[in-house]
Amino acid sequence: MSNQPHFGWIGAGRMGTAMAERLIVAGNKVSVTNRTRAKAEVLGAMGATVVDTPKDLASCDIVFIMVSANDDLVSVTTGLNGLLTDTDTAPKIVVDCSTVSSETSEAVRAECTKRGAAFLAAPVSGNPKVVSSGNLTMAISGTQDAFNEVRPYLEQIGKGVTYVGDGEVARLVKIAHNMFLGIVTQSLAEITVLAESGGIKRSAFLEFMNNSVMGSVFSRYKTPAFVNLDFKPTFTPVLLKKDFDLGMAVAKKNNVPMPVSALCTEIVKASIGAGYTEDDFAVLLLEAARGAGLKLTPENITVDDGLGAKN
Repeated sequence: MSNQPHFGWIGAGRMGTAMAERLIVAGNKVSVTNRTRAKAEVLGAMGATVVDTPKDLASCDIVFIMVSANDDLVSVTTGLNGLLTDTDTAPKIVVDCSTVSSETSEAVRAECTKRGAAFLAAPVSGNPKVVSSGNLTMAISGTQDAFNEVRPYLEQIGKGVTYVGDGEVARLVKIAHNMFLGIVTQSLAEITVLAESGGIKRSAFLEFMNNSVMGSVFSRYKTPAFVNLDFKPTFTPVLLKKDFDLGMAVAKKNNVPMPVSALCTEIVKASIGAGYTEDDFAVLLLEAARGAGLKLTPENITVDDGLGAKN
């Protein structure tokens, strides 16, 4: 691979676009494709070269993938005009940032190996605003050599780049992360409702929490949603339940007791039953309030989410 690698990018949804943009802005040569070409053209306007199919990226040195689901990953790699369908050429390294099952990831890894391409599983934590602020985090698994080669470019996309081991272990890291996300949000919802039930404004309570040792980047980031009841989705209860179910299956297989996670699984399931399927999972706050017989209203104030843009 040359000193200036040619990057391919598959997937120009909200997350894929935000991530690819950081590579482009950093001065890299990037070619991009997306099932809906118009979405890829947004990156074309930023300096990327837009191509028709994933197969057209086979000659790139490093190819990133950010798609929605298991079937999408299979389709863009081994399906019609997939990245790995060129019999003569394949990328040196394929980096999949999608959230997919370990089984799907393992199958695609095997196909990459057949064609002499290294495969890195690199699921991410964040959303487009987190990406734009430079706060995206990634867990990466695969060979150490492939990781070392790609790491400088991963660090152009996000700030937290952690090598967690070989094979598919990064997938479990992502599942464990999302389970913790649900547990923390449920805990934050409960104590916020407790405070409000005693006459304390949510904004005041959460400002105190965020400035204490218990505050975090995440609690501050979720504060605007809690204060103003803005549940525009970043991650839905349906997706959160999927990760809880996957994590609990691993826990059962490995005989790991997870009583708090089991309870949160049921709470998230109940929120879906209550109709919160397209909202942000911060609606756990509303469910906690409903259980307390408390009706919340938006405070309608400006609240800093802590994600100021970073270069």
